[in-house]
Amino acid sequence: MRAVRIVTETGKTIAEVTEDLGINETTLASWVSRARRAGTAPAGGSDELERLRRENAQLKRDNKELVMERDALKHCMVLWVKHP
Repeated sequence: MRAVRIVTETGKTIAEVTEDLGINETTLASWVSRARRAGTAPAGGSDELERLRRENAQLKRDNKELVMERDALKHCMVLWVKHP
């Protein structure tokens, strides 16, 4: 079915596809689930989801480190301005 292929091949969410096609979200979710269980649609979502989770965790760690570096530089700048 075309709607299932759109979800599994394009990465669009079920909600996006149902809005675009004007079909019921629960119905499409059921079709996608059934197709994945039957092996007629790629399951790909779980691998991609795990990759995105790892990437998100790494970005959060990087961001935390950058915030700490920025704060340290701000502190150094304040000290430098006060005591030239």
